Formats: sequence, structure tokens, C-alpha cells
Amino acid sequence: MTARPTDLSRRGVLRLGAVAALALPLAACSGGYDETPDPLAPLLSAADADATAARALGGGVAGQVADARAAQAAALKPEVERLNRPTQASTPPAAPADLGAFKARLATARKQAEDLVPTLPAYRAGLVAGVAAGCASLQRLAATLGPGDDAQTPVAPTGKLSSDAVDPLQKALASEHAALWVYGLVTAFLPGEFGDALKAGRAEHTARRDVVTQMIESAGGTPVAPEAAYVPPKPVNDTASASALVASAEEDSAAAWLGVVTHTDDAGLRKMALQALIAAARRGTPWRQEAGEKPTALAMPGQPA
Repeated sequence: MTARPTDLSRRGVLRLGAVAALALPLAACSGGYDETPDPLAPLLSAADADATAARALGGGVAGQVADARAAQAAALKPEVERLNRPTQASTPPAAPADLGAFKARLATARKQAEDLVPTLPAYRAGLVAGVAAGCASLQRLAATLGPGDDAQTPVAPTGKLSSDAVDPLQKALASEHAALWVYGLVTAFLPGEFGDALKAGRAEHTARRDVVTQMIESAGGTPVAPEAAYVPPKPVNDTASASALVASAEEDSAAAWLGVVTHTDDAGLRKMALQALIAAARRGTPWRQEAGEKPTALAMPGQPA
């Protein structure tokens, strides 16, 4: 499988020297304080509220929603606190009476996160992309939660591809090659009722492979070729192990596409990469469920475990 992208540092180090003893406000040291509301704060507030509300409904699927949203809140909180920008007061949503009430809540949180990704600095974009993909993954846990948007046909962004985007795209292409090999391998171990899921997964990965290949060639690069074969992390000999391998391939795909999000400032390319990340997260959930893996839905797909 492909290697996961390097995790970026979450915090810089602010050195104030002797002035630190005076405990001056950050504005005095940085040359100005951004007084605009932090766009991540509403995401944090919603994740906190969802985690609390889902926990009150008990275990099962609601418990998985609670755990995932709590993990998303935990990932967002240090970044919101780091910048310490103003927050806008908001009215928390009404407490849900049942699991079905989370359908709209997850869809709203996902849309808010998706809309932010093209506009944010690289690290923040990756963090928020993980939240969007995590909400998309949760939408596949049960029919009452989604299913969310169906897969979309990948379209290459307009404009010239920057040179610094070629390497992460090569890694994404390598993950697509590996995923297609996996989908071919597991066919021999999965019964006929998995045919539609296998066909859909192969079609999506094939489409992305072809688009990325064309993008790299247009930028003057040589697209990375597929390996003759890949080594599964565990032996594949039945339905559960085959499902686990597909889930692993989708996790690798998510990690590779998250790497594209965090290594480009091009809004169009980020949108394309985010779409691919979300697609991998959504495909991965039912395969993890079939394999009996916990958690079934990943809170932050693409992020290191």
C-alpha cells in the first residue's frame, strides 16, 4: 500500500525573549490581532454539541457518532485555541429525540467544512478536510444518517498545475493503482452480493487514476506506473479479510488525497482532492463494517491513527 503523507506540525513556537516576562498580549508581539471570527469555531461548537447529544441517546450507532464527533472536536480545539480569535455566539441545536435527527446535523457540518477547505492555510485545510470526510463516513453508518451525496465524476481543475503539486499527485496516483489491484484481488474471496460494491469502487478508482494521469502528463511529468503486485498487510483468505483489505486500500487512498489538500494552495485542486478524500471515506465505512473493524466510521479519514 502507499505511504501516508507526512503529518504537519500543529503549533509553531513563539519566542518572546525577555519581553515574555511582561505578559504582553499576542497582538503586541505579532504586530496585530485578527479580530475576525474564527471560521473553525462553529465547526468545533457543532462537533461538541453533536457528541453530547449522541452520547445521551446511548450506544450502538449513536455511540459511534458521539465518539467520532468528540474526536473531531478534540482535533479542532487546539487549533482554535492556538489562534485565539473571536467567536460568534450561536444557538445550539435542539436536543435530538432519535438518531434520525443527526441526518441533517451531519449534512450541515459536512457542507460547512467542505466550503472552508479551499480558503484555509494548508494545515487548517487538512484538518477541516478530515472533519468533512469524517462526517461523510458517519453518513454511511445507517440509512437514517445518510447516505449523503453519491460519488461524483472527478474533473481536473482548470489552469496550469503548479510544480509543487506534482509530487503529492504522484502519491495519490500510486494509491489509485494499489486500490485497483486490491479490488481485483478480493473478487476471488467475496460472494456475488458484493458485485455492485466492487464494480462501483473499481469505476471510481479507475476514473480518478485516468484524470490524475492526464494532469501529471499535462504538467510535463511522467505518471508513476503501477507495481506488478502489492503485498497485503495480512493474508486474504475469506470475506472478512478481503473486506479488511479493501478498507485498508481506501484508508491509504484517503491519506494520499489528504496529502494533496495540504500541499497545494490551488482552490480547484483542493476541491478535487477533497472530493476524492470524501469518496474514499464513504467507501471505506461499509467495508470496515463488513470486516468487523472498530470504529466502523473513521472520525478523521486520512489522518495518522
